[in-house]
Amino acid sequence: MSTGVFIVLIVIVVAALAVGAVTLNRRAAGTHGPRNLKRRFGPEYERAVSRHDGDTKAADHELAERVQRHGDLRERPLDPAERERFAARWAAAQEHFVESPQQAVADADLLLAELAGARGFPDGGQYEDQLDALSVHHAQHVHGYRRVHHAAHENQPDTEEMRTAMIEARAFFDDLVGQREHPRPKSKSRLNKLQLKGS
Repeated sequence: MSTGVFIVLIVIVVAALAVGAVTLNRRAAGTHGPRNLKRRFGPEYERAVSRHDGDTKAADHELAERVQRHGDLRERPLDPAERERFAARWAAAQEHFVESPQQAVADADLLLAELAGARGFPDGGQYEDQLDALSVHHAQHVHGYRRVHHAAHENQPDTEEMRTAMIEARAFFDDLVGQREHPRPKSKSRLNKLQLKGS
């Protein structure tokens, strides 16, 4: 093989590698681009923008980092017995709301942390990391967990605030437990009756 042919082959290989690198970068930018992040995170996107005082680039950077850290996480499905145990604990927390709203909210917060752990998310002892991972996979309802966690750790939360937190947390619970794939009868708890009166 002559030197000229060898140089041409090297140039072709280098050019092919460069084209491949550019293609990968474009795909990565498309996956984590602002439009895709906004679609993926929904209300979480707006919350991130607000937290960064309207700086969309800072919000995009934060959310893209979350996707990079937690996007490959594979959720572990719950077996039917686990699902029933979590459902029974949630129903109990709702039932106790009228007598002891603060305890019910604390129970719901603990239950959601344990449920997230059972599904394969980071341990609930690392709340912020767990919340970030959940926001990547359950962005539409993760605010319910944030809200109930805040109410559970607030000094003297307002009863209406706790009621709203429990209602929003219920949507997150249903999403995380896989309610849509495995429907079960709705609980006829007093909290559900309160929800109807409040709406």
